[in-house]
Amino acid sequence: MIHKTLLHKGCRLSYYVDGEGPSVVLIHGTSVSGNAWRPQIDALRPHFRCLWFDNRGYGESLPIPSSLTVEQMGEDVLALMDAESFDRAHLVGHSLGGAIALCAASQAPSRVLSLSLLNTFVSGRAPLRLHPQLLWKNLRSMIGTAAMRRRALLELMMPADYLAQHNLDKLAAQVSALFGRPLETMPPIAMKQIVAMSRFDGSSLLAALQGTPTLVMSARHDLLTPPSEGKRLAEGLRGRYVELPSASHAAPIQCPSEVNALLLSHLRQ
Repeated sequence: MIHKTLLHKGCRLSYYVDGEGPSVVLIHGTSVSGNAWRPQIDALRPHFRCLWFDNRGYGESLPIPSSLTVEQMGEDVLALMDAESFDRAHLVGHSLGGAIALCAASQAPSRVLSLSLLNTFVSGRAPLRLHPQLLWKNLRSMIGTAAMRRRALLELMMPADYLAQHNLDKLAAQVSALFGRPLETMPPIAMKQIVAMSRFDGSSLLAALQGTPTLVMSARHDLLTPPSEGKRLAEGLRGRYVELPSASHAAPIQCPSEVNALLLSHLRQ
């Protein structure tokens, strides 16, 4: 694994590359380090050249920008591909990272071998909709003791049945290490990412990308990006739709074996 940086449009993007084979770029979403892809990288790197990174303003990709758009983050993906001489690559995105993948693909469709969109939305307003249970869990993740906020965030990302089978303190520590931050705190870039997400609407991008091999993966218990959003994506892109029956928003962490098997099958086509 090699750590590198790239200065691009005012931000020193921090990224890693590992593995051999066709190129894969893994793109994460809001308030999460690129290292959250570790459960997937371990499965992909024997077969693919993997690149993953911290989105601008998060982790080691600094400074925090004065403004932020999803389109700008899509440009970052293409700049990283240029830096590594990836003429073409498979793009894998989770949540906001899926929207970033859509923007990168629309900006340079000939450079995209395939799309894998996990827990992703068509409209960035979907994770911000006025759903009572979603609002309550978001509120609880911001108030109370540190332990209470950690538990609330876990409940937002993983289903109750799964949490009941785990020691929540140990699980929080594992997720925190992948996210690159304490779960009870929000990073400074978070609100800018949320605003950028709220302004994103990918519906106009889908028709032009229908020829791109696409896997859309949703989770049945995902409140943030419900299966209805995944189905809209798959229909608009004419891609394959898969719904994970026992997972929620953090599906790549919660059930990596299922996610990795689906990714490997799709990327090898």
